[in-house]
Amino acid sequence: MAEAEVLVEAWEDGASFHIKAHAGARRDAVGGCHDGMLRVETTTAPEKGKANKSIAKLLAKRLGVPASAVVLLSGETNSRKRFGVRGVTPDQIRAALQ
Repeated sequence: MAEAEVLVEAWEDGASFHIKAHAGARRDAVGGCHDGMLRVETTTAPEKGKANKSIAKLLAKRLGVPASAVVLLSGETNSRKRFGVRGVTPDQIRAALQ
C-alpha cells in the first residue's frame, strides 16, 4: 500500500486529506493511493449521505480517532472528497496510514 503518497495537509482544526471513494463496493476497505488521495471502499450505497457517514466511520477506525473527529469538508456528492480530522497533526495521520 502506498500511503506515503497520500497528501495530508494542516487544517484549522487538525489535518485534512483527500480520498477517492467507491460506494457500493464489495467490501469495506481503506488503503492504497490514487493521485495523492487515499482510496476508500464501502459497501454502503451512495444515497442521502449514507455512504459518506460509512466512509467517515471507516476512516475513524483506521486512524484510531472517535467518529465525531472525522468531518466531510467537501465532495458530498462526488467520488473525490476531502475529509478533516480534528485534534490531530498531519504527521499523526501519515503514521496511522502506514
